[in-house]
This record gives sequence, C-alpha cells and structure tokens, in this order.
Amino acid sequence: MNTFIHRVGTIYVPVENPDLSSKWYQENLGAVENFRNDDKAILDFANQSFFLVKSKVGEKAIFQDYEGNEHFLMTFEVDGIEKLRELHSFLTEKGVMVENIEDRGHPGNNFVFYDIDGNKFDVWSELSPLFKEKYSV
Repeated sequence: MNTFIHRVGTIYVPVENPDLSSKWYQENLGAVENFRNDDKAILDFANQSFFLVKSKVGEKAIFQDYEGNEHFLMTFEVDGIEKLRELHSFLTEKGVMVENIEDRGHPGNNFVFYDIDGNKFDVWSELSPLFKEKYSV
C-alpha cells in the first residue's frame, strides 16, 4: 500500500494560559517558542510542533480507557534508561508532578508526568529504531 502520511506535523495541547504554559514547556522540557499571542503558543521540541491552545478551564488532553482508567495521548522517547532516570530526577527537582518509573512488561521503562494544566504525558526509555537510523542517534 502507498503511504501518503509521513509524519505528524503538529500536536495541539489544551492550556488555560498560553504564556504561562509556554514558559513551563521551555523551562522543563527544553521547548523553543516560535510564536505566541493570547490564543496560543507555538513551540518546537522533540522534533515536533506543539500548539498550546487556550481552552476552557479544566480541559485536558486525557481520555479514559474501557476500564475507566485515565490515559495519556502520547509518549515521548528518550535514549536509554539512564536518560529516563535523569529526566525523571530533573522534573522531580523542578516540582513537576511525576509518577514512579515502572516496568510495563515490554522493553525499556516508562514514567508519567503532568504539565501545569494537568495534561498527562508518558516517557519511554527506548528510541524507535527508525528514528535512530534516520537521525543517526
């Protein structure tokens, strides 16, 4: 089958205050802000464009699975378990809400963290082989 879609270009994240959220992403995740107004902030990080979109109070990029468990929408990848531990420690020291590093029964380990708006994200200790090959990591 011919593949038409080659990458995800933009992720949209609901936030209450684009200015504060943009600063949080810059300070905690190394994002680079490219644009900001009252309605949104556009950030680049993790080889991705993130739009922090001003939303209604309480909106979050989270859903419930079929058992009613709260679930994240995306997983960030780091290069190895040591980098995972370093990021976990860094975020913990910065006062970011993080959960414990866990073994989920597949290669590598993961942990969950939340941004200042309560959006839930996952981090995995394994870079995808295709990414490593393409970007010579």
